[in-house]
Amino acid sequence: MNLKRIMTLSIITTIIAAAGVFAAPQPQKIAVVDIQKVVASSSQVKTLKAAQEAKNKELTNFIKKAQAEVNKQTDANKKKSVAAQYEKQLVAKREANAKDYANKLKAIDANITAQIGKKATEMGYTMVLPKSAVIYGGDDITATILQVIK
Repeated sequence: MNLKRIMTLSIITTIIAAAGVFAAPQPQKIAVVDIQKVVASSSQVKTLKAAQEAKNKELTNFIKKAQAEVNKQTDANKKKSVAAQYEKQLVAKREANAKDYANKLKAIDANITAQIGKKATEMGYTMVLPKSAVIYGGDDITATILQVIK
């Protein structure tokens, strides 16, 4: 009977100890980051914007060239045909530019997010939130992230 009593007491003690471990969760260490500031300071984003501006200038030049070519035509049917061709080309170029921009922006976003996560983990944070979503609390690590992102 003593062995049975010792076993029962041992099991109860183990359960109580395990419940104590689960009852006291580890505290969360939360950081906040000013995402807009980080994105605005990113050299990748600046490079992408410059490339997009160059593509927009190319499109503007293409439109001017197309208008000049259409205006050269004296035959009304030929004018419509040339205008339609340039319109198709313009739509295709715009779609290609938009798709390229979206893909590059997505890759930059993933890269920035990964860098923030990596640095925050190194600093011991369990969660990172955008500063704009937090009313109170959290350690602002924007300055540290800006050094990493550049």
